[in-house]
Amino acid sequence: MFLSNIETIPGKTITASHGLVSGSTVRAKHVGRDIMAGLKNIVGGELRGYTELLEESRAQAIERMKTQAQQMGANAIVNVRFSTSSVAAGAAEIYVYGTAVTVA
Repeated sequence: MFLSNIETIPGKTITASHGLVSGSTVRAKHVGRDIMAGLKNIVGGELRGYTELLEESRAQAIERMKTQAQQMGANAIVNVRFSTSSVAAGAAEIYVYGTAVTVA
């Protein structure tokens, strides 16, 4: 599955458009990660627990989007975009979307 954040897949020709596809996941903060993040805020530096959480969330959302595109018969997704939003105290949604296409 080809993914692109532009309107095309370089070197390929779009032969069919299948429509909008998306994937999302909602994740809550882990108490242990919260404690470590609080300590890290005092001394500074990367909040690795949150970085890992967001990496996992993005990967899961992308996989869900790719699955939807494959079910539509697509072999690529163009104009891929990410969004995030707070859905509850301590929980956030990662949302990814794009246009499913067939390329040759």
